[in-house]
Amino acid sequence: MSLEIKELDESGLGAFVDFPYGLFKGHPFWVGDLKKDVRHLLDLGHPFWRHGERKLFMAGRNGRPVGRIAAIINSKHNAFHSEKCGFFGFFDCAEDTQAAGLLFDAALKWIKAKGMDKVRGPVNPSTNETCGLLIEGFDSPPMVMTPYNPPYYAGLIEAAGFFKAKDLYAFQAFIKNGFPERMEKIVRRMTRAGRITVELVDIKRLNEALADVKDIYNSAWDANWGFVPMTNEEMDEMARGLKPLLKPEYLYFAKVDGHPAGFVLLLPDFNKALRGMNGSLNPLNILPFLYKMFAPINRGRLLTLGVKKEFRHRGIELLLIKQAVASASKMGWEYGDLSWTLEDNDLINNVILAVGGKVYKRFRIYEKAI
Repeated sequence: MSLEIKELDESGLGAFVDFPYGLFKGHPFWVGDLKKDVRHLLDLGHPFWRHGERKLFMAGRNGRPVGRIAAIINSKHNAFHSEKCGFFGFFDCAEDTQAAGLLFDAALKWIKAKGMDKVRGPVNPSTNETCGLLIEGFDSPPMVMTPYNPPYYAGLIEAAGFFKAKDLYAFQAFIKNGFPERMEKIVRRMTRAGRITVELVDIKRLNEALADVKDIYNSAWDANWGFVPMTNEEMDEMARGLKPLLKPEYLYFAKVDGHPAGFVLLLPDFNKALRGMNGSLNPLNILPFLYKMFAPINRGRLLTLGVKKEFRHRGIELLLIKQAVASASKMGWEYGDLSWTLEDNDLINNVILAVGGKVYKRFRIYEKAI
């Protein structure tokens, strides 16, 4: 059977974006973002590509698409970590080892020609966006802004010579269990003097709040494996996407003597509205989509929890999680997804376990020397 790998120019971006929606049409769990959002992320006008490069490839068998991959260079990552590392992302493929192997060959050849000596992935297109391959937890749909893939993807990637670099955890915590009393005592002691407080975002002063998010974000994670600071332009882009969705319960800060020390961002699981849209809105599905978007959603994700380095080891993480439980309860969530965390980030993983969270999904970043 005829197998062909094509290097795409910008005119092929639409076909590249469209591919997984056909591959997984009717799948009981896979949920795709709106195609316009995926296309915007891949468009060279997106702020990420001001310090990144990409090359897109697609595989076809007998004229029908069977796979895709993006080869990515992130110059900010390499400068920050003093590495020569390329990345692969936006990988989707039929259960076809030969096609997947040729896709990886093409991507790695391009990355090596750029002077890189290793490749990691999947990242879409960085760890600040959706990343990791689902390797555990296939029996439920993905939470908002997390990936889903069938189990055979791991075999395709490993057959191409990739090995585990790092696993990422997603924890599940049921809201009905509340906040543990023994942790409540710690929080009460910590906040007794009134120096440490929690404040929900004031939507009328959102721009000020987002400036605090920028400051905390790039401070809180700068020592984490794989982290790359976001540029102001990338932060602004993220903020533009979040602003129409934000409510006070979703974004809040821990403050020490009035100064922002940490924050949490929660999001309801908007994937419940996206399921069945097949990536596009049209006159036939716009009303069901809007109904699902504005109807009560009974689960959500703790997308980001960050505490500045100078304020760690004071129990502020506990205070932020306590507020997450209170916000989730107010919104009527059955459970919350806390993701992702690095498998070896004992500081935050032990806190989540202590308040009743359990790992229910696991994602993997792979690596290969070239």
